[in-house]
Amino acid sequence: MIATIRGEITQVEENAIIIETGGVGLRVFVPKPLHERTKAGEAIFLFTHVVIREDDWKLFGFESQADRELFTTLLGVDGVGPRIALAVLSTLNLETVQRAVFNDEPALLSRVPGIGNKTAQKMVLYLHDRLKPVSGLEKIATMSDADSEVLAALIALGYSVVEAQTAIQSIPKDAPDDVEQRLRLALQQFTRN
Repeated sequence: MIATIRGEITQVEENAIIIETGGVGLRVFVPKPLHERTKAGEAIFLFTHVVIREDDWKLFGFESQADRELFTTLLGVDGVGPRIALAVLSTLNLETVQRAVFNDEPALLSRVPGIGNKTAQKMVLYLHDRLKPVSGLEKIATMSDADSEVLAALIALGYSVVEAQTAIQSIPKDAPDDVEQRLRLALQQFTRN
């Protein structure tokens, strides 16, 4: 219906942005990382998806076609609606979702607010045949138990999954497997930035 939108951001709301195009202001719900970077007065181009319900029409916007495709694919998972699909894109990047699916790690998906273990397992099963693996993804090693604990600790401290994973990736390869030491090293990444 509406595949893309180009216009000027006239307002940034709590969980959406208003884009004026052709004299019409459209409310577009966007993932959190994009929402946090937007400012009124900026020009923007988004790939969009319209969700039509009996009593409600909502427009969702994404920076890339890949993000839009992931959003629409997630809508096919039993029990996943637009709010949960947007939460996935607000919390995880495409590579992390692919890693969760192809390495059979539903625990990564269950860290998204609103997704429990059962839904995460359904998502992994549903997406396995529908997502295209990215070249090089098979080289990503599964996360060690220590790093899984570090990830959980960083998320509990308020960091997003993406921030936590970036910090874990910054830990030197020769670092000890002790969870506390690995957590300290990961936290140092945030003090450098």
